[in-house]
Amino acid sequence: MKSIFICYPKCSTCQKARKFLEEKGIEFEERHIVEQNPKQDELKRWIAQSGLPIKRFFNTSGLKYKALQLKDKLPNMTETEQIELLATDGMLVKRPLLITQDRILVGFKPAEWETLA
Repeated sequence: MKSIFICYPKCSTCQKARKFLEEKGIEFEERHIVEQNPKQDELKRWIAQSGLPIKRFFNTSGLKYKALQLKDKLPNMTETEQIELLATDGMLVKRPLLITQDRILVGFKPAEWETLA
């Protein structure tokens, strides 16, 4: 399975992650996070597979997150409601995401991504 790199092309962090993958010779299929927003079933699967808390999948520094005041609202929402919300808008989702056969990487942390190469 080829890795899926989910990103927002104008995001500088996503650009750094893409460059990292290219330099390491890691093959990937790129997916635009806004044009092809992650679906609920994908998000459920990725959250479960990653072992990370659902909050890690939210773009907490994003304008939309702040405009919707999600910092205050998320604690009162169920996991299902949070996943439904994430699936409505790619700009709410932390990026980049790298989906490999056995791992889900959320955000670009070079030390974490080094383990791929």
